[in-house]
Amino acid sequence: MKPIKLSLAHNANNEVKYVEEAVLNNQLSNYGNNLNVFNKQLETYFSKPNRIALLNSGTSAIHLALIQLGIKANDEVICQSFTFSATANPIVYQKAIPIFIDSEPETWNMCPVQLETAIKDRMSLGIKPKAIIVVHSYGMPAKIDEILKISEKFSIPLIEDAAGALGSTYKGLKCGSFGEFGIISFNGNKIITSSSGGALICTAEDQKIKANFLATQSKANKPFYHHEEIGYNYSMSNIVAGIGRAQMEVLKERVLKRREVNVFYKEIFEGINGITLLTEPSEYYYSNHWLTCILINFEEAGFSNEDLKKELEKHNIETRFLWKPLHLQPIFSEFPYYGKSSSEQLFNIGLCLPSGSNLSIQDKVYIKSVIMNFISKK
Repeated sequence: MKPIKLSLAHNANNEVKYVEEAVLNNQLSNYGNNLNVFNKQLETYFSKPNRIALLNSGTSAIHLALIQLGIKANDEVICQSFTFSATANPIVYQKAIPIFIDSEPETWNMCPVQLETAIKDRMSLGIKPKAIIVVHSYGMPAKIDEILKISEKFSIPLIEDAAGALGSTYKGLKCGSFGEFGIISFNGNKIITSSSGGALICTAEDQKIKANFLATQSKANKPFYHHEEIGYNYSMSNIVAGIGRAQMEVLKERVLKRREVNVFYKEIFEGINGITLLTEPSEYYYSNHWLTCILINFEEAGFSNEDLKKELEKHNIETRFLWKPLHLQPIFSEFPYYGKSSSEQLFNIGLCLPSGSNLSIQDKVYIKSVIMNFISKK
């Protein structure tokens, strides 16, 4: 069998058309029709009052959100621990201090109880956190109602890292549209891609204008190069936007395909002792199932996540362990953490399975046969 990857980019067919259009019109930089169309597609998708700034990565979007919230050196920013390091890195770019929060077991995202505990504790020390970054991990919406109530109770702005949650909703509303700012990633492994890139979802037009200003080196509106504040080279190229424009046309289809993959795994593991899938807690949650993830209880299953990972690798099937919590990462180990061991347990026993929207029937048959043969031996 050819290698089966965790989450491959999936061609939408119109990419070449829109990129060629950009080349023929000599729109090869950070301006052009593809950027205009892609921006409009996203603003229509998220609907008013949300405004979109197209950027070169989701990480850049988080960074610009923090800058617009006035985060400076020694400010504290609360951050989910169970996530990729790109969520927290921009906090450190600003020389601010990340305060890490454990997960809850239903959505695997930021625990509201630990969030409120952390805020009260920091305030008892005379420090009020300046922002909260929650993540919709693997496309699963967080407990956003509870987190928003805490954010509003303490008047701390919320940033939603929805990097992998484009297409996910909570109570019918789009993930990324609940906070002061939202973040989307178009990295090559995401549900749709622009080959690279990201977007900052803003709640006001002036925030979008400011983000675009900062993303283009903060060049002042003068007939010469004039800079009154530090800027960044964070803008998206018109070529990249052409790919994103094509991909946006098939977003709904891609979400349905990822959800079909999730059902495929549910059927495989149904009735198998010791295997638990990340599942929507109620009808309020609609996950794009960017990645289908499982937890493996060794005592019940007779094998570990590492055992299954090695077996699948032998058959050219790529998997990945769940996020190693950020409070356990050497680069973040000095920073405060609030919680118990939920995120650590997820890391210790979890596994991400191949979840691409372009998994073929043949791929699925092969994956199923390898998994079932392995389980039967155990």
